[in-house]
Amino acid sequence: MSLSADLLARIRAASDDHGGPRPAMLEALRMIQHEHGWVSDAHLAEAAATLGVHRAEMEALASFYSLIFRHPVGETVILLCDGASCWLNGADAVREELKARLGIGFGQTTADGRYTLLNVACLGGCDRAPAAVVGRDRRLIGPLSPEGVAELLEGGL
Repeated sequence: MSLSADLLARIRAASDDHGGPRPAMLEALRMIQHEHGWVSDAHLAEAAATLGVHRAEMEALASFYSLIFRHPVGETVILLCDGASCWLNGADAVREELKARLGIGFGQTTADGRYTLLNVACLGGCDRAPAAVVGRDRRLIGPLSPEGVAELLEGGL
């Protein structure tokens, strides 16, 4: 599936807005991921061609950032913080509850494609530890508790 004409136009506009094709590469990857949920090889190549940069440059950038998803993810991505503040405030119990309720480990997607669970080094939400970022709108949620995991998964938090 090709990128839409609208998305290609927005990628070209990003090149103008960001001062050229190379500064716009990350924005192009972000736009693709926002629209498709992840960045496929074909979409990455199409964006590189649109910007006039080498595909390897785009691939290097995409592989550098862990939050650019290069494989399909679930409808809702849960990024659970693995930072020191979260650990000190009970993140290990939240992690175990999430894994048990979802039946998956980090880096995995539930069989129904609804959730992908990822751990990240730090979300910068230490004042809300233990914290997670959830969904496409990347909503920071916390402080989490094992008891609140069910509500999180039901969309109540």
